[in-house]
Amino acid sequence: MRFKRAVFVFSCLAIVFLLGPRPAFAAPVAQQPTPEAIAASNESCLACHNNPAAAYSLPSGETLELYVDPAEYAASVHGSKGYACVQCHTTLTGYPHPQLVAQTRRDVSTQLYTACKTCHTRNYESLLDSVHGQRLESGNTNAAVCSDCHGAHDTQKPGQPRTDIPATCAKCHSEIYKLYQSSVHGAALTTGNPDVPTCTDCHGVHTITPASTGAFRLRSPDVCARCHTDPALMNKYGERTDVLDTYLSDFHGTTVTLFNKTAPGQQTNKPVCIDCHSVHDIKLVTDPNSSVIKRNILITCQKCHPDATENFPAAWLSHYSPSADRNPLVYYVNVFYKFFIPTVIGGMLVFVLSDAGRKVIGRRKKEKGKRKKEEGDRKQEEGSRKQEAE
Repeated sequence: MRFKRAVFVFSCLAIVFLLGPRPAFAAPVAQQPTPEAIAASNESCLACHNNPAAAYSLPSGETLELYVDPAEYAASVHGSKGYACVQCHTTLTGYPHPQLVAQTRRDVSTQLYTACKTCHTRNYESLLDSVHGQRLESGNTNAAVCSDCHGAHDTQKPGQPRTDIPATCAKCHSEIYKLYQSSVHGAALTTGNPDVPTCTDCHGVHTITPASTGAFRLRSPDVCARCHTDPALMNKYGERTDVLDTYLSDFHGTTVTLFNKTAPGQQTNKPVCIDCHSVHDIKLVTDPNSSVIKRNILITCQKCHPDATENFPAAWLSHYSPSADRNPLVYYVNVFYKFFIPTVIGGMLVFVLSDAGRKVIGRRKKEKGKRKKEEGDRKQEEGSRKQEAE
């Protein structure tokens, strides 16, 4: 062990000499050591850290595992690109290491994740503005940091595979994960369907905002529309793409749109998609437990309309555009007005134009008659003067 430590110290000193001093958050390009230095660095680190028994006792009584699986790191996105351990662990330039100032394992995570800022500045800053970053800033150390979602030494390409995303979120949001698993989206994802949305498709990745805010709720129809108005995607499953248009054209959607323009980001008491279809446990519209199926929709309507009676939902056209087969009365009334309104407006326009034309023609005739009379009077006066002169 003494020999290994001596090798480690010598290798670390050689790396420091090769790389030279650098700030903790230097630009990524400036941190790139030579391949030889990387190999020497990682080999030196693994001289101790490839021991499965390597561990450290924290003041909290917890055990901090120090073991790093060489094969696992080599297969990670960082290891496969040849990054050295010291490019993340920038404070560890020799042995013995500086004393670890952490009381708990969570303290270790919240101290070390800031190293990600070195290369991933934009995502790091987005995290600070997210609900996770805000909770962490307020003192909630359980709020997610980079390594909670991406891992530490086993980091893989983001979002790959997609089936792992909900399971990652489930580390903290287990109850929501159970609801999602039973939903139409979650059930499809477990079968390997890549087309259905996962947590990050709706909530975002690094810029996650609280779903309880008015801004998120008002934005939710646009979130749903990303998939449900995509012809290529919906055609694969025989689904319609006019759900957003039909929502925006009815009373609920029109009111929400106007409200959002006059009071952006504020709460509204008018329903959006998630109020009727639910959020994480969305069911197929043919599912007996669906909140919008015929036998359940009255209960859904009564959330906002407590006095609604059994025939109340019949006044809603659902997401279907009126047709001769579905809602024929509304369809034929629409057809009638499509002809009636242009006819009335067109008739009024013809009447106004013809009346204006008639007045113009009448005025011109009157002016012409007046000029003729004046001309006749002038000629008569000239004739009278001529006769008097003779």
